[in-house]
Amino acid sequence: MSAAAGPTAALRVGLTGGLASGKSTVAGWLRDAGFQVIDADRLVAELYRPGGAGAAAARRLFGDGVLTPEGGVDHAALAARVFSDAEARRALEQAIHPLVRRRFEEIAAAAAAERHPAQPTPPPPVIVLEATLLVEAGYGPGFDLIVTLEGDPEARLRRAVDRGLDEKAARARLAAQGDGARRREGAHRIIENNGTLADLRRQVEALIADLADLADLRKAAASKAAPSPERQPAPSPPKPSSRR
Repeated sequence: MSAAAGPTAALRVGLTGGLASGKSTVAGWLRDAGFQVIDADRLVAELYRPGGAGAAAARRLFGDGVLTPEGGVDHAALAARVFSDAEARRALEQAIHPLVRRRFEEIAAAAAAERHPAQPTPPPPVIVLEATLLVEAGYGPGFDLIVTLEGDPEARLRRAVDRGLDEKAARARLAAQGDGARRREGAHRIIENNGTLADLRRQVEALIADLADLADLRKAAASKAAPSPERQPAPSPPKPSSRR
């Protein structure tokens, strides 16, 4: 259980993996299973809009050359800047990751409150954050379970190119993401995506079943922790006034 989680908190799952590892496919299946899935890339896209905190951070680091005329982030210009410069990439990550984490916390809290507004101890939902650098960004302690998708680098390169990414750009991104050793070390569960789609699906179905079980356990713990209405102590009588 994460340090921030208690019996009434949402079950938080981090879904990670490198480029073209299958995260989006797995995230879709988790969403279909009824879990709330939040895509970190979409959060970044929101932050990079004109007036967004991410756009302001990019401008502060790299100047107006990485912005569009409207004031949002020019994704191509920013990618060209950071994927060829490890120091620049680290600076951007240090600026953006806390913003993404803060936004995720806001969405997760709102989702938990809105799903069961009338219940004093609502069944905690399963909330999944899909993020490539989840472990590397230091998000790990805030999650109950971290799942990583892994696969042969050359197979992932082929997938990325088949999806339309330029091979040179794909190789640069794979290199920037490293060998994944830290990601695997920080994960509680590793899903190998080196086989067929059916092979991947079987592994994810097992994961879904386990997450449902964990959510049920959390729900049961919340029910036990909730005070029974009959056992609630009577309100204390008002203190006598000190006036004479």
